[in-house]
Amino acid sequence: MSYHINDNGYYGDFGGAFIPEMLHPNIEKLRQNYLQIMSDSEFQKEFKQLLRDYVGRPSPLYYASRLSKKYNTKIYLKREDLNHTGAHKINNTVGQILLAQRLGKTRIIAETGAGQHGVATATVCALMGIECIIYMGEIDIKRQAPNVARMKMLGAKVIPAMSGSRTLKDATNEAMRDWINNPLDTHYIVGSVVGPHPYPDMVARFQSIVSEEIQWQLKDQEGTTKPDYVIACVGGGSNAAGAFYHYLEDTSVQLIAVEAAGKGIHSGESAATSILGKEGIIHGSKTLLMQTKDGQITEPYSISAGLDYPGVGPMHAHLYKSGRAEFMSITDDEAMKAGLALSQLEGIIPAIETSHSLAIFDHKKFKNDDIIVINLSGRGDKDLQNYIDYFKL
Repeated sequence: MSYHINDNGYYGDFGGAFIPEMLHPNIEKLRQNYLQIMSDSEFQKEFKQLLRDYVGRPSPLYYASRLSKKYNTKIYLKREDLNHTGAHKINNTVGQILLAQRLGKTRIIAETGAGQHGVATATVCALMGIECIIYMGEIDIKRQAPNVARMKMLGAKVIPAMSGSRTLKDATNEAMRDWINNPLDTHYIVGSVVGPHPYPDMVARFQSIVSEEIQWQLKDQEGTTKPDYVIACVGGGSNAAGAFYHYLEDTSVQLIAVEAAGKGIHSGESAATSILGKEGIIHGSKTLLMQTKDGQITEPYSISAGLDYPGVGPMHAHLYKSGRAEFMSITDDEAMKAGLALSQLEGIIPAIETSHSLAIFDHKKFKNDDIIVINLSGRGDKDLQNYIDYFKL
């Protein structure tokens, strides 16, 4: 069984392109050209130079000695929080802005939840001098105010999504509508491994720099390219896709995807898609998503603005259904406490999304010689108010 995408745009049973007819030309042009453009030597040269000189890659692979001692195992943190803009999202937006330029696009749209993808998109648009429109749920705009300010300072127009739950799902809907209305000049920079083919594969390829670096960094530090476990949080799942990518076919490396259980898996306020989800179609792809018996999408919940997506990328749906990855669910309370623990043990304040991954050590025991890599997907600056309010700091 393969865990990469097949020629028809599917991961096992999941994926495809279920799109309105008006979007077909956009998607088809992208599908026909993305692999050829990405493999072009000039593209690769410019992409890698920007990752090095602008983003600041490679991001360090840091041995967290105090955290390791606490849990009696070897824990490494892949420091994506140290990238320019503070998260892994910039890897993908740099790639997609270069792709958009080569497709002749002069206007960029994007959706964002936690705001990190919006900031990363606004950043590369400023870098390249391209018009930028960001759709963001009204609720997320309120709880991620620092990132909204950053986007505006970078020259982006931030448009609130006022429908539905006024979060990430609704922002994505608004971005899709915009793209239908502006098909010729506009490229939609999707922020995660979601949406119609070729987006899940394209985003995963741009993010695969994460696992590419883990391999040689681990070789330097441990004498092996293979950890025993790679752990990453999953909303749509782009940081997990990047961390897992070069290990997908190597079953000796165990993959753990961590979802948001919110106030409890069965509390009615959760985003644990793997457990609560059923097969369905959202935002152009067939995947697992939270829905009612008659197929209406259920509103997800998480204290983290980046994990409250009602679905999961088709790669992750396949990893779950096939058993290739273990899926775990962490509550708000567990995540917040794990974030505080990392801050005080290692001097690193993580994004609340990442804090979900750090909380699994209280649920799962590891051997003392296990090598564990956690993708520390973002820094906690954007979440400081949430931490302050939660802990009454």
